[in-house]
Amino acid sequence: MAGQTLIPAGDFRTSYAADTTVFPTTTSRNAMIVGIALICLAPHIVNAYVLSLLIQIGIFGIAALGLNIVVGFTGQISIGHAAFFGFGAFTSAYLSNRFGIPVFFCIPLAGAVTAAVGLIFGLPAARLKGLYLAIATLAAQYILLDFFARAEWFTGGSVPASAEPFSIFGYMLRGDKQYFYVVLAYVIVCYLLVTNLIRSRDGRALVAVRDHYLSAEIMGINLTKYRTLSFGLAAFFAGVGGALYAHYNQVVSNEGFGIDRSIIFLAMIIIGGLGSIMGTLMGTAFMVLLPESMEWLSVALRDSPIDQFLGLKNNIAFLREMAIGIIIIVFLVFEPDGLAHRWRQIKAYWKLYPFSH
Repeated sequence: MAGQTLIPAGDFRTSYAADTTVFPTTTSRNAMIVGIALICLAPHIVNAYVLSLLIQIGIFGIAALGLNIVVGFTGQISIGHAAFFGFGAFTSAYLSNRFGIPVFFCIPLAGAVTAAVGLIFGLPAARLKGLYLAIATLAAQYILLDFFARAEWFTGGSVPASAEPFSIFGYMLRGDKQYFYVVLAYVIVCYLLVTNLIRSRDGRALVAVRDHYLSAEIMGINLTKYRTLSFGLAAFFAGVGGALYAHYNQVVSNEGFGIDRSIIFLAMIIIGGLGSIMGTLMGTAFMVLLPESMEWLSVALRDSPIDQFLGLKNNIAFLREMAIGIIIIVFLVFEPDGLAHRWRQIKAYWKLYPFSH
């Protein structure tokens, strides 16, 4: 009727492009821009400790994003992701030290070399699935760890390898305040790349392989190609994250890329939400902050009646290790779709409030 304003009661999408758009509304796009702008102010607002945590979230978030391509989007399983993370770290350090390549170029090169290695170890995915594929990826983990220990020309062996500080066109960035912007730039680029990949034909093929591989094969999707490709893509982002990790610490040791790190990567995508790009970053933030929270708790409870009652004798810090396993179980039982699903439910509730059900 004339003079009345019609308020939409839900989502009305009339085209496939509208259904796959990155930002469904102008408000969501503007919120993302404002959020990135606020994050850019972090080095001038937060202290060095918080800034270090933000850098870790960005680095591990890139590596976890690659794992989510394999597990969340393609439906494969990999429990050797930390080995690719370490391979990227050693590769970037080796390229900068041995050939004098600027770190700015070493990071993407490390991702490309790690992707090639990932394609090799991804070949069993063409014929294996489930538990058999999990064992194959576990074997890849130990093969690469043994390589790290023996290839002194590449990793330094028992002596940690050094990594140059990040530099671009002769200008060297030192300190967390400057390196934060390097990590932030890679996070934005990597997450935009994966977001657009999933919207593409290849991305839809990966999801089809996950949802029902027999139907996907009948539709003409090459299962061998996309299963192997998913491992290559996962290794690429793991390599980029590992390279950023190496040049942040400026030293690389093979002790930090064991099976426990692979389990933590799996926990990140499970808690954040399998098959969710936004959930990957949420799960990474959760898993990075969880040990710190448990550390604060252990300090607060030290010598307290609870500490004495549990009989831990000032060793309540062991709860940090227990908490990771407990949290994974809790999420699998009560929130199997992860934090991203819970966030979507909250948004849906307030979008139609007070008429939401």
